[in-house]
Amino acid sequence: MSFIKVRSGGIWGIEGYEVSVEVDVSPGLPSFNIVGLPDTAIKESKERVRSAVKNAGFSFPNKRITVNLSPSALKKQGTFYDLPIAVGILALCGYVPPDKVERFLFLGELSLDGKVSKVRGTLPIVMSLSELGCKEFILPKANALEGSVVEGVRIYMASDLGGVVKFLRGEGELGVATADGIRDERSAKGEDIDLGDVLGQELAKKALEIAAAGFHNLSMVGSPGSGKSMMARGIRSILPPMSPEEALEVSRIYSVAGLLEEGLIKRRPFRSPHHTASEVSIVGGGTVPVPGEISLAHKGVLFLDELPEFSRKTLEVLRQPLENGYINVARAQGKVRFPAEFMLITAQNPCPCGNYGNPFKECRCTKSQIRAYTSKVSQPIKDRIDLHVWVSPPDRDELLGKKRGEPSRDIYNRVLRAYEIQRERGGKFNGRMNNREVERFVLKLMDGDAKKLLSDAVERFKLSGRGYFKVLKVSRTVADLEGSETVK
Repeated sequence: MSFIKVRSGGIWGIEGYEVSVEVDVSPGLPSFNIVGLPDTAIKESKERVRSAVKNAGFSFPNKRITVNLSPSALKKQGTFYDLPIAVGILALCGYVPPDKVERFLFLGELSLDGKVSKVRGTLPIVMSLSELGCKEFILPKANALEGSVVEGVRIYMASDLGGVVKFLRGEGELGVATADGIRDERSAKGEDIDLGDVLGQELAKKALEIAAAGFHNLSMVGSPGSGKSMMARGIRSILPPMSPEEALEVSRIYSVAGLLEEGLIKRRPFRSPHHTASEVSIVGGGTVPVPGEISLAHKGVLFLDELPEFSRKTLEVLRQPLENGYINVARAQGKVRFPAEFMLITAQNPCPCGNYGNPFKECRCTKSQIRAYTSKVSQPIKDRIDLHVWVSPPDRDELLGKKRGEPSRDIYNRVLRAYEIQRERGGKFNGRMNNREVERFVLKLMDGDAKKLLSDAVERFKLSGRGYFKVLKVSRTVADLEGSETVK
C-alpha cells in the first residue's frame, strides 16, 4: 500500500471544514513535497514531521513522499496537519493499521521531539465537523477540553506521537476529555473595578447602568483625570451574564484567534485596543482572514479610549458592524463574515489641552482648534452612539470626603432584573430592537406625558430618524430598570 487518506480539518473565518490529508509514499529519489495551497507554516511541517518521527523511535522512509491537502482550492494555514501527515506516513510504513486511521480525525502540531502541541481553532473545527458525522477526534491534550464541550463527540488527548501510534495499534490508551474538566476562564471578578470606588460621577455611573442594562453604546467626554477610563473598565462588574449559547459563540471566536485557554469564556469580553492599532487589527482581515478586536468584543464591550486619536479610516469602518452586528471581509478566495455585536464605549477629552469646560483649570485652545479636534469623529459615528455624558472632574468635597458610592453589586442586581425582563419579552437587548419591536414595546406602552415630551424633543432638537429611535430604546431600558411596563 502506497497511498492513504487521513481526516483532518481547517478553518475559514470562524467556520470549520474537513481537510483530507492524502499521503503517497513511492519509490524514487528521496523527497518530501506538500501541495494543496499550504502556507509557510505548513511547508515547514516537512522538517517537524521528519524529526518527530525519528525522535519518537520510528524509521523515516527514504523514498518519494507527496502530501496533498484537499480541497486544494482553499488556502490552508496553521500547524494542524503535522500529526495527520505523520500518522499517514507511519501507516504506509506499517507502524499503524490503516483501517484504524479511518475512524478518527486528527489535529495537532508536532515538536521536534515528537510531542503534540496546541493549535488554534480547534473548537470551530470540532463543532462544524461533528455536524458532518465526525464523532471521534484525536487532539492535542492542550486543546482537548475545549473540544469536549461539543455534544455527541469523543475527544482523545494526544501528548506525543508515540502514544498515538500505540493507541492506534491497540497497545495503549489515550485519555478521553470530558466537559466536567471545563473551568470558567474568566470567572474571577477580583480584577474588576468596583464602581463604588469611583468618587462622585453619579450621572456618568447612571449612564453606565443604563448602557449595561440595554446594551446601549455610550460616549463619555471630560477632562483628563475625571474618571472616564476607570468607569469604562468598571462596567464589566455590572454586565449581565452570557447565555450558554453566547458563551459557546464567543469561545469559538477566541479559539480561532488562538486566545482560548482551557475553558469556555463565560463572562462578556472587554476589549480596549490602543489608538495606534491598525485597521486590520480592529476589524479583522489578513491574507487568510482572522477576527479583529470588534469580533473579540462580540457580546461584550469595545472600549476606545482617546477616541479622536484613532485614525478616521479605522473609525469609519465601525459603521457597518455597529448597525448590523457583523463585519464582512472580502478576499480573492471568498467572503468571510465575522460576528461583531458589541457595546461601544468611548472616552475623549473635550479639546486638545483637555481643559475645556473644566471649572478648575483654564482652557487655552482656540475655537478652531476645538472644532478641528472634535470633528475628527464623524457625525455618522456619533449618531450610532445612544448615550452621551459629560464627565466633570470631582470637586474638593468629593475627593477629600472619600464617600464611597453605590457598590457595583447593587447596580448589577438592578441590571440583572432589567435583563431578565428583556429576556422574557423576547430575548433581545433593548439597544438591539428593530423598528417594529420599538413600536410594540415602547410606543404602544408610552403614557401621554411621555408622548408630549417626545414630540417636543423631536421639534426642538430636530432629531433624525436614528436619533428618534435611540431615544425610544433608551427610554425602554430606563423603564425596565425601574420595573415599569409603561414608558413614562
